[in-house]
Amino acid sequence: IAGVLVGVATLSIGAFDRSLRFETERLAQLLTLAREEALVRGAPIRLEADDERYRFAIWRDRRWQALIDDRDLRERAWERPTRIRIERADERPVVEFGRDQVDAPFLLHVERDGEQVTIVANGLGTFTLR
Repeated sequence: IAGVLVGVATLSIGAFDRSLRFETERLAQLLTLAREEALVRGAPIRLEADDERYRFAIWRDRRWQALIDDRDLRERAWERPTRIRIERADERPVVEFGRDQVDAPFLLHVERDGEQVTIVANGLGTFTLR
């Protein structure tokens, strides 16, 4: 009985804690995929986000268009209102991947309810959490 209760408690904490860290880990994985897609498709892909949701867009026909034909890079809602802040040496306010193998390094701060997790991008396709 005690084992079952511990298991249920662990599952409930895990389910409740679709935490900021969990969502930021998923976003880091999607950034890796977006970078690879930009290289494969030969077209820039950027992250677009607001407090309610985020998505990836591709540069086509001289404008940014949501990637609706990609099941992984589709629009996703944050579990709760979440804010992102981009910190780059070149001060550009966007996360965008092009056809280059090397990108500008950046920090992507993801904040919610007083908690913050940062994605550190080294410019070579590695995204780590801090």
